Amino acid sequence: MIDRVAAPRATLPKDLAANPRLATWVGFERDRVLVRVGKVELGQGILTALAQIAAAELGLRPDRVLMVAADTASSPDEGITAGSMSVPESGAALRQVCAEVRWLLVRAAARTAGCDPTELSVADGVIRDGGGRYLSTYWKLAAEISLDVEATGEPIPAATGTAPAADLPRLDLPDKVFGRPRFLHDLVLPGMVHGRVVRPTRRAARLVEIAGEPLRAVSGVLATVRDGSFLGVVAQREDSVERAAAALGGAAVWRGGVELPDEDDLTSYLRAAPSEATVVRARDGADDRPAGPPMFGHSAAYSRPFLAHASIAPSCGIARWDPDGGGLTVWSHTQGVFPLRAAIAQATSLPLDAVRVRHVEGAGCYGHNAADDAAFDAVLLARALPGQPVRVQWSRRDELGQAPFGPAMAAQVSAGLDGDGRVVEWTYDVWSNGHASRPGYAGSPGLLAAAHLERAFDLPAAVDPPPQRGGGTSRNALPAYGFPRQRITAHRVLTMPIRTSALRSLGAFMNVFAIESFMDELAMLTGHDPVAYRLAHLTDERARAVVAQAARAASWDDTVTGEGRGRGIAFARYKDRGAYCAVVAEVEAVQEVRVRRLVVVVDVGRVINFDGVRNQIEGGAIQATSWTVKERVRFDRTAVTSTDWESYPILRFSEVPRVEVHVLNRPDAPSLGAGEAAQGPVAAAIANALFAAIGVRVRDLPLTAERVIAAMDA
Repeated sequence: MIDRVAAPRATLPKDLAANPRLATWVGFERDRVLVRVGKVELGQGILTALAQIAAAELGLRPDRVLMVAADTASSPDEGITAGSMSVPESGAALRQVCAEVRWLLVRAAARTAGCDPTELSVADGVIRDGGGRYLSTYWKLAAEISLDVEATGEPIPAATGTAPAADLPRLDLPDKVFGRPRFLHDLVLPGMVHGRVVRPTRRAARLVEIAGEPLRAVSGVLATVRDGSFLGVVAQREDSVERAAAALGGAAVWRGGVELPDEDDLTSYLRAAPSEATVVRARDGADDRPAGPPMFGHSAAYSRPFLAHASIAPSCGIARWDPDGGGLTVWSHTQGVFPLRAAIAQATSLPLDAVRVRHVEGAGCYGHNAADDAAFDAVLLARALPGQPVRVQWSRRDELGQAPFGPAMAAQVSAGLDGDGRVVEWTYDVWSNGHASRPGYAGSPGLLAAAHLERAFDLPAAVDPPPQRGGGTSRNALPAYGFPRQRITAHRVLTMPIRTSALRSLGAFMNVFAIESFMDELAMLTGHDPVAYRLAHLTDERARAVVAQAARAASWDDTVTGEGRGRGIAFARYKDRGAYCAVVAEVEAVQEVRVRRLVVVVDVGRVINFDGVRNQIEGGAIQATSWTVKERVRFDRTAVTSTDWESYPILRFSEVPRVEVHVLNRPDAPSLGAGEAAQGPVAAAIANALFAAIGVRVRDLPLTAERVIAAMDA
């Protein structure tokens, strides 16, 4: 059983306040309860955690709960599944909803039996009186109550008669392990045909002509679609549409386009480009402990390249226009069915209620990849064939070359220290393109094909989420330490020659890498142990606890033996208000940087599903390792060139480090989310371990052999 303290109506959980009708969230079907949420399964196991919450509050076996995929026609609108907010937001809403639904049913049983509802117990949907006598079931009582009412937010007595909830095994894994159809890529609809879109490699190039008759020799073509510079083709079979797209691509003539920056000097580009500066924190230390003028100082610069989402499977989308006036239906692995619906309606001039978006699982990406773009490609091609579902499958080249990237970033850090080596002044500047160009950003649909139409919609420079949602460029730019005088400034670049958007943890990955690398530099400069130096500057006891536990679990005080081997530590609290995470990395650097072991300690507040937390932290740590030692988008002045796994390498199975995850459960604290906590600390811990191993500080990611040699020569 999951305990719950219900809030008064004035403080309903955010997502419940936006969707207060109980029937939006819960329904009954035979001997099961249907649970609808607006959050989507991306491979992170969130529907399992939410099912566990619902089962516990309803007093049901988990197999009685059926989680319904997000659908704009029936689900609550919970925006985007992002930012490690699904359990804090959707979980809080669902906990209150299910408690209120259970109480409606229990009171209905009490009225029939003429007894006090607080005397009744629930076990697997069966309601009994205080003496254990059977009264009724949820499914018999469902017709006697109405869920077409708004949540009250009133405190609800806890469910009795149920055992405490254990970790629920992942609901989605059996299908995936046994290869059963589950993904959008597997979906086959009646009459479905196949589409492909032909695009220029150079951003913003215009289609001026199609030379000759390239499709004359290709059989099975059903339609060719051209709208401005949008060019696509539909065929009966996938092999036919591939040949047709290749023929069209060879005949298409493009002009213009934007010039890309110098890939080898991104820091200069970012610092020189027009930008919008935001002072995130300006503190003179007057309200803190007295601190004299600094005795000496240190400064350093750090950078990261553009990063791809690099999903194992490319994006896919399916759309069908109903010729009888039923509107448009879209199947997508989008992270937000409602924002995608609004963007499609804007780009097509359809009424909002004429567009339905249904979520189907696809390749996980943890960020804004090409799922929305593929869906809109399908919409534009399906318009030429009313009544027929059109499936658009992006290629690997499309995915690595045309999808939005996590932006390149550069940071400059300086600190003034007193005679004891403590930081008394801290200055931090970070430059980056924005981290959000999801559907609907900056008033634009934000869909790639919409920028190519005759009636084109611009793709403005990416924006940043507001501070209350964690920011983007500035995410985790605030140090977690108690420095008396601080000035932190985020510079959002206002030109976007390379399309950028949200990638897991947004700016936190780079900002934590820079801050925590610099903290290690300060510790070494002042002759302090890196763990002790951090603890000396941390005032938050939960932060101190994860740092200390990570050091203990990794046997920090023991000597690391072996040629080119070293150990490093890093810490952050995600978004400065989310999960606490400390990481100790062990690396070996001889011919290349190899990460051998990661010890991760997290405090995510109240844990719903331990297995889910461990999986998320482990997966995030492995992905961050890949970013840190391998990944880099490559391009020349005209186009992205890293469009396959050879030119954009990711971590191989043989290179995956041993990851040990330790979870500090705090059952009386709010749940904080786990998905993105490990990204930044892992990168910094690896960089710090590399320095410990070879005595060379590499400040520019990724930590490849070439970067290490360049740092040696600097």
